[in-house]
Amino acid sequence: MQIKTYLLPAAMLLLFETVAVVLWLTQDNLFYLFNFSYIGISLFLGIFLFMKKCRYARRVTQLLVGLYMLVYLGLISGENMQIEGFWYYLFTGVFEAATIHYAVAKIFGPLFFGRGWCGFACWTAMILDFLPYKVPRKPGKKIGWIRYVTFAVSFLFVSALFLAQVGNLEKIMFWTFIAGNACYYAVGILLAFVFQDNRAFCKYICPITVFLKPMSYFSLLRIRCDKSKCVSCGKCKKVCPMEVDVTDNSRKRKNGTECILCMECVRSCPKGAL
Repeated sequence: MQIKTYLLPAAMLLLFETVAVVLWLTQDNLFYLFNFSYIGISLFLGIFLFMKKCRYARRVTQLLVGLYMLVYLGLISGENMQIEGFWYYLFTGVFEAATIHYAVAKIFGPLFFGRGWCGFACWTAMILDFLPYKVPRKPGKKIGWIRYVTFAVSFLFVSALFLAQVGNLEKIMFWTFIAGNACYYAVGILLAFVFQDNRAFCKYICPITVFLKPMSYFSLLRIRCDKSKCVSCGKCKKVCPMEVDVTDNSRKRKNGTECILCMECVRSCPKGAL
């Protein structure tokens, strides 16, 4: 087996293991060692399986991480991992749970791995990707501004709770997590069928992309095209769920910050140019 098969998954595992150990030692909490080690191992497995040409490699990681975040951290442990939980912990000055998750996966992490979170770990997209419209059947809409509205609403909602000095905020955050996820799934599934696009929610509604898009512009890990191999067959564009022009290597390529590193373009390229 060639060594290069291990390089990318090993690099991702090393990154998350480093985060795991640093947080464990600085926060004196063994949970962080388990949490980020688990995510790192899940990513290692998914990337490794993809490089071994396993058809459902990404879905393996998506389910491993997505269900862990949704069921164990959210429903069982009572941590609000939605954006409202991030604002809540940020306002209380507690650097744990959602604040650390957002810092690693959605604010600073994307400088390294772009919007890989959206492709490999998001528990909302985990469900939406089961729907039938894996490739958009209609042209994209220019309504991405809605994500900024949902972002602002989440911020204002949590701000209002603090300003009103509402009691039992922990309990409110838990039920907000339940209601928020139910709403995300309902809206996401509805939009998928209306726009015939599984990822319509990600493109137009998801507030997390307000963090992800600008940071992923500078991402070190990107899909690149070897122009000497490319025959301009267009297959990569046809299979991209986010309608990214991956044949353009510039950071200003069409829908460049929408790339979720799902690797469908790489899988479909007949010349191995990507």
